[in-house]
Amino acid sequence: MKHIFIYNPTAGGDNRQRMAALQEKMKTEYSHLDYEFYPTKAAKDATAYVRARLAAEPHVQMRFYACGGDGTANEVLHGVIGFDNASMTCYPCGSGNDYVKYYGGKERFLDLDALLAAEEKVVDAMRIGDRYSLNVTNFGFDTVVAKTMHEVRHKKLIGGKHAYTTGIVKALAVAMKNECTVWVDGEKLNDGAILLCTVSNGRYVGGAYCCAPHSENDDGLLDICLVKPLSRLTFVRLVNTYKAGKHLDDPRFKNMIVYRRGKSVRVIAPEGFGYSLDGEIVMDNDFTIEICPGAVRFAVPRAAAENADTGAENGAPEMVVEV
Repeated sequence: MKHIFIYNPTAGGDNRQRMAALQEKMKTEYSHLDYEFYPTKAAKDATAYVRARLAAEPHVQMRFYACGGDGTANEVLHGVIGFDNASMTCYPCGSGNDYVKYYGGKERFLDLDALLAAEEKVVDAMRIGDRYSLNVTNFGFDTVVAKTMHEVRHKKLIGGKHAYTTGIVKALAVAMKNECTVWVDGEKLNDGAILLCTVSNGRYVGGAYCCAPHSENDDGLLDICLVKPLSRLTFVRLVNTYKAGKHLDDPRFKNMIVYRRGKSVRVIAPEGFGYSLDGEIVMDNDFTIEICPGAVRFAVPRAAAENADTGAENGAPEMVVEV
């Protein structure tokens, strides 16, 4: 098997330091492996490179390591989709590493020894037109949050790990009511306005917000959580409960949330609407999100896999109508 590490050479901070240490360890301790490092040249270059490599050597098994955050993982995902000789995983040294929180967090994937020995799990992805998402697609309040995150991510104090919180502050000012209508498997969930909606394959968004605590990334279903418009005071009072992933079981959320599991989500909204796909903003006012069961082979260190097996141990209800 070829081990191919994809990374952004212009990324700074922890990313650059971790990549230097990773390259040194591969050279000194794993020189016997067939491996290489590929520095990306521009946005979407990772996808083009991965697809070209896989097409050029269709009989060679390759594992691609997304060295960065959720954006890098998404680019690698777009590269491996559809290739039988491909698997992927994450070496999460970016500013946002939400998908691996499903498996207990980034430290388990930064253990290189465990990562190289990781077992492959067949996991789902979601598709919107010709785009794919590994973790979460969200819209409404969250679109403003994601836009703001992109704007401030490199700024001191309000950027970096604080970027999501900065986004929330901005959205509180301008995005408390967002016009759109959502259907899940043909069932209409709302009457034209929402605060936010998350469509999840993973469990976390925004660095620490457990939006889909019962989601399983290999069950062939999307977890949809629609939050109805509410006051800023109510939002501030309940946001920490939402962040902790306890919103589906908290009676204070009664009549505020509509939760479903399904295979297809249709969204229609006015012009100028957009959604966030693994953190990437896409402007579209009429789109459908579909589950792609077993679309990807994802390598998971053993301890992380065990965490995922017990992470939703209390299970989720088959259908929560309105909680």
